[in-house]
Order: sequence, then C-alpha cells, then structure tokens
Amino acid sequence: MATATVAVVTCRGRLNMVAAGRLNIALNRLLEAGRNRIVVDLAGVSFIDSSCLGALIAGLKKARHTDGDLRISGAQPGVLTVLSLTNLDRVLPNYASVELAMAGW
Repeated sequence: MATATVAVVTCRGRLNMVAAGRLNIALNRLLEAGRNRIVVDLAGVSFIDSSCLGALIAGLKKARHTDGDLRISGAQPGVLTVLSLTNLDRVLPNYASVELAMAGW
C-alpha cells in the first residue's frame, strides 16, 4: 500500500491525562475514517504517562483489528525509558523517523 494512505499524528510536549483524551479522539477519528495505518510521531514529546500509553495501546488494538497497525517514531530517551519499563517497547517499537515507520506499508 502506498505511503500516502498512512496517517501521521504529531504529538508535542507532555502527554498526560489531559492529552490522552485528545489522542484517543484523534486515533478513533482516523480509524473510523478507514485510516488504519497510523504513525504517532513522538519526536516533540518530553514526557508520557500511563493514560497516554493506554491511548496508544487502544489505538494499536483497534488498528490491528482492522488489519492495520499503529507505529511510533522519534521517541526521546525519557519516553523510551517509560516504554522499556512497561515492556511496551516490545509491542510498540520505536522507529527513528516517521519515514522509517512508514516503510514497508
């Protein structure tokens, strides 16, 4: 499938409980519109909490349920630490860039 069909969600700042709701809405809207290949760009994110991890996992499950996928890219060291501590790095591997995350689709 061409990369033009991949949706990119760019996040910035601190991803906390407040941001989790917005992230959930954005991912759900894309999935409802049939955009089931999603890259979440975390290059501008300095912090992520469990509520946003939950939003990413929920989006991942929904995307895979429709034969799609959700990938993350550009995660900074602090975010990578949280992913590693929660073992979510096994389910959501980090790609160095949005372009690399889109490769192979």
